[in-house]
Amino acid sequence: MRPSTTGQKALTKTSPDETPAQWHRVLTLLADISLFIGTRPMWTAAASHRLAVAAVISVCYASILVTGVLTLTVRRTRSLARLDLVILVTAVTLAVCGFAMYHGGGDESVLTAQAAREFVAGHQVYDQPWPWLFGQHGVALTPTMTGGYDYTYGYPPLPLLLTAPLLWVGHGAAPAVLAATGALIVGTIVMWRMLPTQWRSAATLVCLGLGLLTAYARLGYPAIVACAFLIPVVVGWPRMGYGGWSDWARAACLGAACASQQLPWFLMPFLLAGVYALRRGDLGARAATAAVGRIVGVAALTWLLINAYFIVSEPRSWLSGIALPLTQKANLHGQGLVGISLYFTDGSDRLTWYSHASMLLAAGLLGLFVLFVRRLGPAAVVLPWCAFFLATRSQDGYYLMMTPLWLAAAVTAPPSAFTTAWQPRPAFLRGPHRQRARIATGVLLIVPALVASTLAVTGSPPLRMRLVGESRTTTAKAVTALTVSVTNLGDTALSPHFTLTTGQGMGRYWSIKSGPATLGRHASASYELLPPSGRFTLPQAGVRVRLRAVSATPMTLSSTDLHLKAPASTR
Repeated sequence: MRPSTTGQKALTKTSPDETPAQWHRVLTLLADISLFIGTRPMWTAAASHRLAVAAVISVCYASILVTGVLTLTVRRTRSLARLDLVILVTAVTLAVCGFAMYHGGGDESVLTAQAAREFVAGHQVYDQPWPWLFGQHGVALTPTMTGGYDYTYGYPPLPLLLTAPLLWVGHGAAPAVLAATGALIVGTIVMWRMLPTQWRSAATLVCLGLGLLTAYARLGYPAIVACAFLIPVVVGWPRMGYGGWSDWARAACLGAACASQQLPWFLMPFLLAGVYALRRGDLGARAATAAVGRIVGVAALTWLLINAYFIVSEPRSWLSGIALPLTQKANLHGQGLVGISLYFTDGSDRLTWYSHASMLLAAGLLGLFVLFVRRLGPAAVVLPWCAFFLATRSQDGYYLMMTPLWLAAAVTAPPSAFTTAWQPRPAFLRGPHRQRARIATGVLLIVPALVASTLAVTGSPPLRMRLVGESRTTTAKAVTALTVSVTNLGDTALSPHFTLTTGQGMGRYWSIKSGPATLGRHASASYELLPPSGRFTLPQAGVRVRLRAVSATPMTLSSTDLHLKAPASTR
């Protein structure tokens, strides 16, 4: 029997004539203020050559100011709700202006647009390198541990299918940027409409304010499309499993999200486990199994329909393409634990253990979620991203682009929704020492990830590198070649690939003019390295210059600081 929601509605329903709650005013004001972020640079750019866009932005400024005054002075809840709508319209207008000004995109949007063009032309999409796309200024490369770069499309096909009808917009990445921006705007409107009235400005704040997700949309990230489809799934997700059109729609959106980008794959197990626990708590085991089965069936059917053309036309390349982020061995990057090996030590010969730690943590967190769903249920949409903190690719975008889901869960999946959820309780968790047993179980589920992380962090760099010579330009302000003595300290032969970095991440690879492609175990050799652009401009004094060497099998990183100094400038 479906539980009554009358009491919950009574708590959230307010009279349109009553005085607004002060927290509602503050939330509306914060959403209004957030629209200032990033607006001035956009106006400055528009004022020089797109006066119409600059005029619209100026009107948006006026809207922000007037709305701010009215937010603090209106006396009725209905009036404040109307101001929430004004803020949403202003935010959408600024997002459209942002697309008009910045639609050059990035590497992901360039690949998506090219994939859409190939699809329209009837050509193969997956496992097709397009290196010429990355000759454009500002388009980032994804280096791999094999010494090369990834030039192929490596996402599920829905973003390119959404981009295909928009190819008339222009050349380059513009169609993919429009698809991502449009998805973000639609997702924001859907979230705004689905949230309780007093919380609607929070949707505007998180999705279109702050300048965060709009920046990713202007880069054309497929994860933005995935997030837009996940929003109607996550808003009120504890009510899933009762059947009806709502369940069908949520399940279809879940399948579409999984067909947009790989991140939803990690969220899906947590949502399904949560739905099963909730429905088993009030409907029983059989009904809960049937409910989860319906959701999985509709989501899988939606996913298959979206992927059907590619499954039939290019099955092998499609499969390798959608699995590419998991198999490509991309270079280390991000703000997570891997930063220890990148910046605080000289590397590690056990980098693979970062990936093992990430998967072990994901499995451990899922186990904890199942055992303690009454406590962890509200965090179902946050827990999956914790695993990426331990991965070799741990950039903050993995968490940031899914933050609208955090808000949706905070508003519509409170702890009270999980009080009757079913939790498995084996005998050892029900005994006289159950509290200690539960703590010990939680620790045991996390320990494997901690052990794997420790192994990765404490690995030692397998190569010892020493600078023995350099060639500079006539002004001595740039290096044209380096000679490095390299010794393999390990028991495994390695194929090193070299690069110099002066900041975060990894630079482009230097070519090896002389030196063995594979360095045997305990062997030494001299390598002459040439910069990718013909010269490496020396940074200012005080900037850390690191010579790095990576290998793919096994995955290793070795680094050493180089003391290269540019001559002092003279007048």
